[in-house]
Amino acid sequence: MRHSWRKAMTPLALCAALTSAGCSMFGGDEAAAPGIVEPAGAIYSDADRMLGSGSYEAAAKRFEDVDRDHPYAAEARRALVMAAYSYFRAELYDEAISSAKRYTTLHPGTSDAALAHHIIASSYFRQINDPARDQSKTKLALEELQTLVRRYPDSKYAEEAQNRIRITQDVLAASEMNVGRFYLKKQQYEGAISRFRTVVTDYQTTAHVEEALYRLTEAYLALGIVNEAQTAAAVLGHNFPESKWYRDAYALLGNEGYQPNESSGSWISRAWSSTIAAINPF
Repeated sequence: MRHSWRKAMTPLALCAALTSAGCSMFGGDEAAAPGIVEPAGAIYSDADRMLGSGSYEAAAKRFEDVDRDHPYAAEARRALVMAAYSYFRAELYDEAISSAKRYTTLHPGTSDAALAHHIIASSYFRQINDPARDQSKTKLALEELQTLVRRYPDSKYAEEAQNRIRITQDVLAASEMNVGRFYLKKQQYEGAISRFRTVVTDYQTTAHVEEALYRLTEAYLALGIVNEAQTAAAVLGHNFPESKWYRDAYALLGNEGYQPNESSGSWISRAWSSTIAAINPF
């Protein structure tokens, strides 16, 4: 019978026969004997095999074994970023972020640093909530995406990061608008203005800015701050003359006997001009 010779041997004799395979008296495990550290290349290859077969969490832990057991080996640096990638594939985003941040701290400016930042940004991006919910992950995603584009503008991740920046900004602007409308409905005009101001200053390239300028017209007019209301409407009309929000702002002012009129001293004018200058520096 196949392998019958193993049955005829005592556990101690069998262990002696299989010493080269790393036998243990307590279970026949073929792993390396206690005190013997596996070569870095062997661990890395094992982790890579696990990653290829879809065992992402197990692969991540094996990649971490390389960094732990052989911190100065040639494979160690790459293993750290691959651990982060494996955690990301396993949808263990906190672990992915932690591993990738460790890489960027230990190895900034290296060939895989852009990948590490991409993993961090992608991990936050995957956790973005809809605009009605908490936006802390969205803000972290935006910050990391901007870092990626700023530090590695020529990396293969930069174009996708630019697209994701637009998405995160749109989500954040929508969130600010939701809260601003709530305050406006409650006639808490100062709180509403603060939210709409954030959209105008920080998220000017989103589609929400048109409504934000209209809502500023509405809120300032309710407070009797006519010059700011006129400025908000004027900036809206100058930049979005075909917007329905401009038509509404124009009618709202007209009902009170006013017309759009931009004041150069208004924060709205300064914010808009500074953003346009940043986009078109020449």
